[in-house]
Amino acid sequence: MNIQIFGKSKCFDTKKAERFFKERGVKYQSVDIISKGLSKGELDSVVRAVGGLDKLINEKSKDYCMIKYLLDDAKADKLAECPSLYLTPIVRNGKKATVGYCPDVWEAWLKE
Repeated sequence: MNIQIFGKSKCFDTKKAERFFKERGVKYQSVDIISKGLSKGELDSVVRAVGGLDKLINEKSKDYCMIKYLLDDAKADKLAECPSLYLTPIVRNGKKATVGYCPDVWEAWLKE
């Protein structure tokens, strides 16, 4: 199992995701999405796993107005410029990924 948690340091759901894996003794890599962002390859992998770019965008973000009318190519560029628009946590397990707090999915990963 190769878990990566992309999140924001002040995000409550990111902290809950980290606690979920820590309590189960699963090692994970924590990545601050604000300072590091997602590489193009990581973004493509996550978009495929979750079923679309729009699922990664936090509609409650104060910067959402900058992105809501853009085409997908432009949205990806805007996410790279402004990572605060990501909905977090983004949890990757190889080619699988979730967005937000999804303990049921993570439990299923642990049983595989």
